[in-house]
Amino acid sequence: MILPIYVYGSDVLRDKAEPMDIETVNREELQKLVADMFETMYNAEGVGLAAPQIGKSIRLLIVDGNEAAETYPYLKGFKRVMINPEVIEASEATMVYGEGCLSVPNIHCDVTRPKSMTVRYYDENLELKEEFLDEFACRMVQHEMDHLEGNLFVDHAAPIRKKMIMSKLHNISKGKTSTFYKTKLAKR
Repeated sequence: MILPIYVYGSDVLRDKAEPMDIETVNREELQKLVADMFETMYNAEGVGLAAPQIGKSIRLLIVDGNEAAETYPYLKGFKRVMINPEVIEASEATMVYGEGCLSVPNIHCDVTRPKSMTVRYYDENLELKEEFLDEFACRMVQHEMDHLEGNLFVDHAAPIRKKMIMSKLHNISKGKTSTFYKTKLAKR
């Protein structure tokens, strides 16, 4: 089922997401949620989606780099479900890349992030994994992990860029935005 994507100004995007209890998670409900998240992400032509973006304040994210594999061949087959992800180690080396976000439509900013990291997480089968990620795979996961902390990519933008996009962000937070996918603005 395609779900609405919560946009900038929605309170859930600024909350720190709660860890999922691996011992009590309902596997059937988890599989349905993950399937709905992938369907929602593909419908919006995204490469990643975090649970807060669909209004659920839980530590769950998905990424699929296959669409970017033409530009970044190493992303072929890079499709992950990450539950309770945590960074074990991040490189001091960084890289800058222009990012966008389904929750902040029609805005792009250069963001500096670590070039590589090791992340530990549970997959969709509730198996514990540890994985080294670099380049764009690392960036995709970092971007989505930011959502779990209540952060957005625009928070990392240079001060001058933040000033330039302030009116656009204000409009999104007032529901004045246009997308080809279903969105939702929800305040408490």
